[in-house]
Amino acid sequence: MAVKKMALANRWMSVTDVIDWLRRARENREQQVKLLEGLEGRAKQRRDDVERSLADLPNNQRSQVVTRAVNGFRSELKRQSLDSRVAYLKAVGALREDANSARAHYQSPVQMLAREGLGSERRSRLLHQIEKSGQIELASLAALAASTGDKELAAALLTRNSGLPVNDRAFSSQELADALVGDEWRKVNQAIAEVDRIAVEAVHADSAFEMGKPNATRAVNIALMRRDEQAMGADLTDLEDEDTEETQED
Repeated sequence: MAVKKMALANRWMSVTDVIDWLRRARENREQQVKLLEGLEGRAKQRRDDVERSLADLPNNQRSQVVTRAVNGFRSELKRQSLDSRVAYLKAVGALREDANSARAHYQSPVQMLAREGLGSERRSRLLHQIEKSGQIELASLAALAASTGDKELAAALLTRNSGLPVNDRAFSSQELADALVGDEWRKVNQAIAEVDRIAVEAVHADSAFEMGKPNATRAVNIALMRRDEQAMGADLTDLEDEDTEETQED
């Protein structure tokens, strides 16, 4: 039987870390948008100015002159803005790499719940207290943990339950984990997905400026990424509130 390889090189990042990565990615993207909009605005202004100055020329001749003038001006804008544009792409690329590195630690609610209170004295006591508990008692305690939000008790029960034969398990570990940390799991995975999509958007926007037109295929891919994010169902509209809640829990 093949043994699944673990991503042992992935450094640990908390939910708060991932949310901070998302906040920084959003801020970086906003700044990039302002830069690119400013550059496009200058290019449009040059086109308008040249067209007005050549109003007396025939349409075909005017169009050719305007195109050459605007293309030359865009080339100069590209050169002038290159360092700034590359800096935004490098920054969001690094954030994307860090956020994606966290995926290994948030593969499922069960994985998240299993490390709750790991090594704590209370979890050790709970494990000792329930080591002889039967199915009925374990199921009752699982319901108690879910209703009271006691993650440490739930983690201890998860360990005990997973040690039983599959047919003798007292409750669904997946259901218990989803009740305790499901919302948090969806939030962190949606945050990772959004950082990923923002990075793709940033590259798409810069490429569109360089080429003078957007890439239709990449635009469709971005729309699909947005759809997948929304399907996760987490609310990440106000990151300040999310950060406050995480700080209080820690």
